[in-house]
Amino acid sequence: MNAQSHLEKIKSKLAGATTIAQITVVQEYALQDRGFFRARLVLTNGDFVEVSEFFTIVGGQARLVEYRHQWMDSSQQILRKRWDNARHYPDLPNHPHHIHIGGETHVEPGRPLGIVDVVDVITEEVSTQP
Repeated sequence: MNAQSHLEKIKSKLAGATTIAQITVVQEYALQDRGFFRARLVLTNGDFVEVSEFFTIVGGQARLVEYRHQWMDSSQQILRKRWDNARHYPDLPNHPHHIHIGGETHVEPGRPLGIVDVVDVITEEVSTQP
């Protein structure tokens, strides 16, 4: 796998997701050994999601370096969840991976989560909402 093929995998996942109504690619680039992708999404329920990931290619595999995925309500005023690996919660298990839930102050441990993975998580959560 090279960086361009990883970007194609991300774009294919977004295009095939049944919970995504609109995709706006903000920025993307692929070099031989690294790449970046950032997009804004509108979900079928009206919610807004911004996804971004910077990755490197090591041994033919994409390796997540930095990511930030923010899911908000349709007004873009209320945070539902934000997954990121900013290093500002060193005491949490699995540092630096964490999730902000329902606001900036409720933070829980997370796991590395690329765009392909977060689309699966959001799709599952949206499908179980009343």
